[in-house]
Amino acid sequence: MAERVRLGTRGSPLALRQAELVAERLARAWPDLAVQLVPIRTSADKMPHASLAEVGGKGLFVKEIEEALLAGRVELAVHSLKDLPAEVPAGLILAAFPERDDPRDVLVSRVGGGLGALPRGARVGTGSLRRRVQLLAHRPDLVVDPIRGNVGTRLEKLLDGSYDAIVLAAAGLRRLEIEPAGVAVLEPEEMLPAAGQGTLVVETREDDAVTRRLVAAVDREETRTGATAERAFLEAMGGSCTTPLAAYARVASQGFRLDAFVATPDGGRVLRDGEQGDERAPADLGRRVAARMLAAGAVDIIRAGQSA
Repeated sequence: MAERVRLGTRGSPLALRQAELVAERLARAWPDLAVQLVPIRTSADKMPHASLAEVGGKGLFVKEIEEALLAGRVELAVHSLKDLPAEVPAGLILAAFPERDDPRDVLVSRVGGGLGALPRGARVGTGSLRRRVQLLAHRPDLVVDPIRGNVGTRLEKLLDGSYDAIVLAAAGLRRLEIEPAGVAVLEPEEMLPAAGQGTLVVETREDDAVTRRLVAAVDREETRTGATAERAFLEAMGGSCTTPLAAYARVASQGFRLDAFVATPDGGRVLRDGEQGDERAPADLGRRVAARMLAAGAVDIIRAGQSA
């Protein structure tokens, strides 16, 4: 067995913490294994103030890390699943899906109390079209403006009065052990999460049997099942970072379920769908929900996003 592996990760505080969490789980499974974190600066890190659409999509969060994997400079990489494009490069494989953290969004405001407590015309910061459209669906009076930067930077902008509230992923706050005042959880019925939100994924080379065996120890079937359904939906939809899209799969009391959402960038047209399915065939569930939405008009919605 390998005694040391190199783990590629982005260098932001959250990305490093996520890599550490996976390294800790690997160390528990393989006490003799040393995991070396290798921070890698990605294209997106070089343009911290640009929007996803401007920098070329979420693939730029992982491009250089995947190149390092293929070149053999690292043996594995840890990503936030929602940062991964639908297609994985040839020669690489998503080898493990650790236990999913809280997939929900949270509203952090200076007044506290959630969306309903915000004053009319409050300025809310988010860099996500998905969040923007859903916020305005509930509160059309809000002013929703872009915000970039890591979690700490966004919280500073809230505290200095630049925004009345910001929307963040619950999982990011939990992993960084940050508990800001004025936090309100946005339930999926209020704000459907992004596909893969709260999920980490370990990527390796497909032909690296040794590393794949090591990381299999941190794989969780329930996480993989949900991720497979959500990613199958995204791939079938063919949307981009200019299209507000959401997909949330989970095992509920009634069984395995996927709920999804797509909208035009201005929120003028919204489609929602959902279905319970067989957790033994999660990709089929994701594709079925996507097919119904495309037939119901999502093709035009996605085209509107791509031309926006």
